[in-house]
Amino acid sequence: MPVSRQQFEAVFPRLVDDIKEHCVKYKLPEQALQWFEKSLNYNTLGGKYNRGISVIDSTRILLGRDLSEDDFFKAATLGWMIELLQAFFLVSDDIMDSSKTRRGQPCWYLAPNVGMVAINDAFMLETSIYMLLRKYFRQEKYYVDLLELFHDVSFQTELGQLCDLLTAPEDHVDLDNFSMEKYTFIVIYKTAYYSFYLPVALAMYFSGHATPKNLQQAEDILIPMGEYFQVQDDYLDNFADSSVLGKIGTDIQDNKCSWLVNQALKKCSKEQRQVLEENYGRKDRKCEARVKTLFAELELEKVYKEYEERRVTELREKISQIDESDGMRKEVYEEFLRKIYKRSK
Repeated sequence: MPVSRQQFEAVFPRLVDDIKEHCVKYKLPEQALQWFEKSLNYNTLGGKYNRGISVIDSTRILLGRDLSEDDFFKAATLGWMIELLQAFFLVSDDIMDSSKTRRGQPCWYLAPNVGMVAINDAFMLETSIYMLLRKYFRQEKYYVDLLELFHDVSFQTELGQLCDLLTAPEDHVDLDNFSMEKYTFIVIYKTAYYSFYLPVALAMYFSGHATPKNLQQAEDILIPMGEYFQVQDDYLDNFADSSVLGKIGTDIQDNKCSWLVNQALKKCSKEQRQVLEENYGRKDRKCEARVKTLFAELELEKVYKEYEERRVTELREKISQIDESDGMRKEVYEEFLRKIYKRSK
């Protein structure tokens, strides 16, 4: 049975207690302790938990059995470490992007009395990962592998963010700066590694299946799958019904180096390019509407549908060829693909 949000969330209070206990050892004043607890709950809870729950689901598939209470707790703890990493990225991203809301509430830096204290809070969310890793996994032979994995994936995500910020600053529109090469780099490093590869790699170490061959196979499948997921996200930002998506798409107004604008730049005429130059990345509903009309004229919905079928066919082919001799299970990847193929939100 797949893990429910409630089962996953039930583990988090214990981890918050662990983190607080660690702070108490340092005699952290009560005011600061309460602040940190509030930040942990405000910023880590309330997402979709896809990354965190995937660790548990992948572990269960790899072990080929239901998880014991202890196994479930440990796998969920690894999952919550990804959610803490995500929280660290989101708190930071929202400051960099001057975002207003996150998960239906004000961004943390805009919450009452927070402001730029949020920068330090972001650091603390990240370092909580390493405190929990030491508490629960220090005795494992793969402990250093987990440390290196979190450090590597954090750095990769930060490289992707750097490229994104330099390629598409919100206050300076330069379509010549966009390219599919840059787009691919951004999505692989900013999304694919920590959203797709990290949960499976953690499950592989925990279940004892992290051989070099299995880790390489995971990378070969999950990085293109993560890229597909982000292309899908860009498509939904423009074409999905916002009531189904749960948010109003902002990529056009935010000057995002998105898959759609890169496809438009490849296909457009000189006149259409002029429309993009004059309207893309402007904080103006009318400009946004002109770009949306252009995307429709260029039949980008059709281009996306063709891309989706091509990419999913390639992924299924790769999955079918997986060598399971080191204990890897195709089902891990099939489950990931099943969750995202033709999603509407």
